[in-house]
Amino acid sequence: MSRALCLRRSIHHLLHRRPSQPICTAFPPTKPTILPNHHYPSNPIRTFSTSSPAPASSEAELRRYLGYTALVLFCGAATYFSFPFSENAKHKKAQLFRYAPLPEDLHTVSNWSGTHEVQTRNFHQPETLEELEKLMKDADEKKARIRPVGSGLSPNGIGLSRAGMVNLGLMDKVLQVDKEKKTVRVQAGIRVQQLVDGIKEYGLTLQNFASIREQQIGGIIQVGAHGTGARLPPIDEQVISMKLVTPAKGTIEISKDKEPDLFYLARCGLGGLGVVAEVTLQCVERQELVEHTYVTDMKDLKKNHKKLLSENKHVKYLYIPYTDAVVVVTCNPISKWRGPPKFTPKYTKDEAIQHVRDLYKECLQKYITCRNGKITASLVDELSFTELRDKLIDLDPLNKNHIVRINRAEAEFWRKSEGYRVGWSDEILGFDCGGQQWVSETCFPAGSLSKPSMKDLEYIEDLKQLIEKRRIPAPAPIEQRWTARSRSHMSPASSSTEDEIFSWVGIIMYLPTMDGRQRKDITDEFFHYRRLTQTELWDKYSAYEHWAKIEVPRDKEEQAALQARLRERFPVDAYNTARKELDPNRIFANNKLEKLFPLSQAA
Repeated sequence: MSRALCLRRSIHHLLHRRPSQPICTAFPPTKPTILPNHHYPSNPIRTFSTSSPAPASSEAELRRYLGYTALVLFCGAATYFSFPFSENAKHKKAQLFRYAPLPEDLHTVSNWSGTHEVQTRNFHQPETLEELEKLMKDADEKKARIRPVGSGLSPNGIGLSRAGMVNLGLMDKVLQVDKEKKTVRVQAGIRVQQLVDGIKEYGLTLQNFASIREQQIGGIIQVGAHGTGARLPPIDEQVISMKLVTPAKGTIEISKDKEPDLFYLARCGLGGLGVVAEVTLQCVERQELVEHTYVTDMKDLKKNHKKLLSENKHVKYLYIPYTDAVVVVTCNPISKWRGPPKFTPKYTKDEAIQHVRDLYKECLQKYITCRNGKITASLVDELSFTELRDKLIDLDPLNKNHIVRINRAEAEFWRKSEGYRVGWSDEILGFDCGGQQWVSETCFPAGSLSKPSMKDLEYIEDLKQLIEKRRIPAPAPIEQRWTARSRSHMSPASSSTEDEIFSWVGIIMYLPTMDGRQRKDITDEFFHYRRLTQTELWDKYSAYEHWAKIEVPRDKEEQAALQARLRERFPVDAYNTARKELDPNRIFANNKLEKLFPLSQAA
């Protein structure tokens, strides 16, 4: 305070001195800088008289206060550059206490991609149904929010809430297996891989899988997750009954025979109607599959598309922007008569990936000056293809020409990797998605299995043209999968037409760096990319985003447009009415759910 006061007096004195005494204009206007107390000198600054001093003393006084100003600026800069930020925040702007140690009772919860994060003091993990019911009752009485959250794998962080969360990771048991009916009853916190491992001894497995196995069962069904196969529905359709813990009605059991309307609404309920505590799933016999991977182009794909959809149990396409390459991956049960195919690959795994290693080494020489001018080849040779791709992209993630080179190298990698692979379904149907990334995935109708509309391939052609026209640095792959319809009302693949099929198309941008500024630049570019697809493709093809990947716009008008669009596709009034009945105090809501489905819109 004394320093500010003296500085103010000095300026006042300079402004009122005699005209014969020149005013120094080198004193820069400064904004106030807040610093920790230990940066200031301990002895107070004396005040000076406001009477007119001699010219010599006036110049000395000027120099002194210029020195004080420089000291303040230096201390501010020193604080900024020496403050113990975390390594991944070194390029953040100066927010001095943002990265200070968190209190012990404050939990940091982020999604897998690192794109959404919250801190909360209320993170609950009940171990029994009774504990969950008590937690629910207490929270409802206090009107305290406890948003259900699973493994945190949703790219949009749909389960996160600062107010509080409940996670069933400690409720992860297989409760009952009926080998004859091929059903299994589990606690909803069990992860997919745990479940598969737990029922393999009974010769059972799940009908279909998403790309990864770490999701909790409760979470994977609530967001409408899916695998691929035009005859196979999304995973929520495998649920034949479920136990839902609600604030208003307590614990209720629902199925297609018991409260069917609520059952079909709550199967894909986005965590807004209750905490899914137990699930009974329809399983299938465990089978070995043979996976066939090969590369084709769009012209041949159009000729064979209908056959590929109808004759393969599982099929997906991986498109590589700025190339004509399409990677086709099919999976089918091994023939009992012919057995697994006999195939000798043209290239070894090392040969298939060597050109990607060479590209990485070349790019390293261009983008990075190494200390000794050499690259440790042994480290590069240990990297998988997806790790190499991440490292290549990290060198210049928004340079379109650089991304094109990487994409072409990826197309060549897949050509050299053509062949067959045999394994159990839970081993074969997975997919290495790469590192952290932004994702947008849309779902839209594609005709029927007997008569595909070909809109799915038209969508891809329009998307690739858009990428090239706008010179988007779009990495590979653009993944396209298919499912049959779902009877769950809130599923993006919901339909009353029994043989309708749906296509799911995902676009991505990787986040291979922990540099805060670079991640922001990639994020901005991704949302530009996503907005272009939204503007030019979504309405044209009646496409709607996957619930785990939908992002809520900040602009109020855009929010209103999104809400109106969702109401055209989904039974929003019925969903909001159920929310009011089951959760009158909205303890399961979070910011995203409230903005997607504002309760004021309920009928």
